[in-house]
Amino acid sequence: MEKFYITTSIPYTNAPPHIGFALEVIQADVLARWHKALEEDVYFLTGTDEHGLKIKKAAEKAGKSPKEFTDEISAKFKELSSLLNLCNNDFIRTTDEKRHWPAVKKIWLKLREKEDIYKKEYKGYYCSGCEAFITEKDLEDNKCPIHKEEPELIEEENYFFKLSKYLPQIEKKIKDNELEIIPKTRENEVLGYIKTGFGDVSFSRSKEKYWGFPVPDDDSQIIYVWGDALPNYISAIGYAEETEQFKKYWPADVHCIGKDILKFHALIWPAMLLSLGIDLPKKIFVHGFIGVNGQKMSKSLGNVVDPFELVKKYGTDAVRYYLLREIPSAGDGDFTYEKFEQRYNSDLASGIGNLLARVRTMAGNVGFKNGNIKDVEPEIIKTQETYKKALEEFKFNEALKSIWDLISFCDRYIEREKPWERQENSAKTLDNLLIVLDNIVELLEPFLPETSEKIKKEIARKNNKFSNPKSEVLFLRLGLDNTIC
Repeated sequence: MEKFYITTSIPYTNAPPHIGFALEVIQADVLARWHKALEEDVYFLTGTDEHGLKIKKAAEKAGKSPKEFTDEISAKFKELSSLLNLCNNDFIRTTDEKRHWPAVKKIWLKLREKEDIYKKEYKGYYCSGCEAFITEKDLEDNKCPIHKEEPELIEEENYFFKLSKYLPQIEKKIKDNELEIIPKTRENEVLGYIKTGFGDVSFSRSKEKYWGFPVPDDDSQIIYVWGDALPNYISAIGYAEETEQFKKYWPADVHCIGKDILKFHALIWPAMLLSLGIDLPKKIFVHGFIGVNGQKMSKSLGNVVDPFELVKKYGTDAVRYYLLREIPSAGDGDFTYEKFEQRYNSDLASGIGNLLARVRTMAGNVGFKNGNIKDVEPEIIKTQETYKKALEEFKFNEALKSIWDLISFCDRYIEREKPWERQENSAKTLDNLLIVLDNIVELLEPFLPETSEKIKKEIARKNNKFSNPKSEVLFLRLGLDNTIC
């Protein structure tokens, strides 16, 4: 079997999960499920990033130790994985001293051995939100352009990683498509960073101020959070021990990340891997941000959308559907409850729900007969081709649109055949609709796994009869709350 290794970024545990990260893990889940449907050997990793200055500050504010604080927040992210019905194989925590620390230590020592780590005095502006030093030219009104806060001016002796040494190799691999960054606009962004010049990066922090793993052989320093976090992609699959699992799954086929951490994944991580003599990931897929009612989502504005509350109100698959259909796959999107309910009603209730109701009604009035696949085959093939191309290009919204176009075809087919008027065609029409529904269920599974399974049971046939003839469609048994319809 061909392998497929996919990862999400690992979010900071300085705050509970929000809908932006939910988008990322759902996107990754669709890809993992799709590749499983292609009968590939899939390994899907997610987890949490638990070291760094802003986590230490958040823990202090909560009156807890960093370990107590991250234990609680990490548990929420693990709960979110279950709530969103993810099919992930693993969940890695960067505070894991048995699984993660041995890989981080091994990497540090290898970088030292290659003379790619050195020590020097440094003075610069540090943004705890980015967990990175930023230059004065990057500031907007003396503030970080992403977190809108003034960075702290820090002067201390740190270890540095020779990122600049590997930039020409990274540039070549990107241009040769060995490291593919999706969408193209993000690739151009990375090439722009390289062209304008990107120096070496500070790779440690003073132990007095930060929280994390100690630098091997220098207890006065803590390993920089990104030098600790990025290796999760190989620590989880056994890099430290060079296990068969590591040899089997690495390199990653896809890293799914947000646009705010592109520099770290497209520059620092490839440079580390080149220094280690390890293959680079094949693709980095970059999604945008989700705003709320046209504003940036932030705690200060009080508009952070809680995925737990959203699922509680509407159901898992309804949330998955909205995020995948309404939010541009690789761009910024906007969330409003009004848009959510419009999508819910028009696509789930009136779309797939209405089609199932019509098929169920027809099945109660006519028998089964061998259909004529030629009546529906061209539309099925067209949908499959559009769907496949969309997923290969990470265009989740377009893949879903192709499914709903097929649902619309079914509605037009019913109107054309008029089975309520032409009884002699009723059984054939029903069979053809069931053929299309079988395909819709298959295409829908990576996106809405619960709904797909329920539809599958609803239309199952045995001995030329529905296997559950007494079932009632009742909002089509999609498992969705119909109170807003």
